[in-house]
Amino acid sequence: MNARNTAFDVRITGMRIEAEGVISLELQSSDRSALPAWTAGSHIDLVLPSGLTRQYSLCGDPGDSGDRQSLRIAVLLEPNGRGGSREVHGLRLGQQVRIRGPRNAFELQPADAFLFVAGGIGITPILPMIRTAQRANARWRLLYGGRSRASMAFVRELERLGGEHVEILPADETGLLDLERIVASAAEGAQVYSCGPAALLDALTERFAAAGLSGSLHIERFGAAPAAAVGSAETLRVVLARSGATVDVPHDCSVMQALRNAGHEVPSSCEQGVCGMCETRVLDGVPDHRDMLLTEAERQRGNVMMVCVSRALTSTLTLDL
Repeated sequence: MNARNTAFDVRITGMRIEAEGVISLELQSSDRSALPAWTAGSHIDLVLPSGLTRQYSLCGDPGDSGDRQSLRIAVLLEPNGRGGSREVHGLRLGQQVRIRGPRNAFELQPADAFLFVAGGIGITPILPMIRTAQRANARWRLLYGGRSRASMAFVRELERLGGEHVEILPADETGLLDLERIVASAAEGAQVYSCGPAALLDALTERFAAAGLSGSLHIERFGAAPAAAVGSAETLRVVLARSGATVDVPHDCSVMQALRNAGHEVPSSCEQGVCGMCETRVLDGVPDHRDMLLTEAERQRGNVMMVCVSRALTSTLTLDL
């Protein structure tokens, strides 16, 4: 098992209702040892009692005091989801679960000014970023949109934390977020960090590209990137270095599924590019990364990939399988 899958036990020592359908969990090490240090934008994999693995952003305070006694996550109940959030909402105080991480693929880079844009539960990675920006004495503002004020988590905490720097913008009161205003802030020098629904992130990506400001936009998605990624090879042949076998991957099939269809087993859990269970070494070829796990530096190295969602920019990939 690769290092990403090293797990340890934690106990639920706090649970709170943060908004309609949103609960937060405080997690402490079961043996009371210090938890790993983390930075704003980090997430953990929560391994649930059923065996399901789900990824959640840390939304506590990364701090600068070395206090590593607890971690906080917040989870939105999705009645029509795949079951993970329902299981989390059924957990109980004192219950033991396992986690992997923390890891950070949405790192806050130093800057003089930030504009944070959160949509709904996308506030979770943004909240620690605000604390980090404050400690660095950087200029910052938050635009926080949601369906309604009652559905938006951490509103009071944010208002206490940021005062006039925080704008709470429920759609039923103010309408949708003003995307042109966000682009204008980037044009004036702010680095924009955003997390939220795909529709928001897609619209921001499109507008920033049109304005020639893509380098100022940093986003984190709830799931893997769209399947029709530009530049991905339509036809893909995967060579398995250990066995010498080859597997052809149709354009509408994941590498993992094609491998399984050909009788090759690959360990997996989330199958959305967030848990790291299917991480596989790449010996030749250029991966088209669509996971939410690898850092930009790891993507550039191109020596591993998540075969559940990623494909290739070359017509052939050689994997260490």
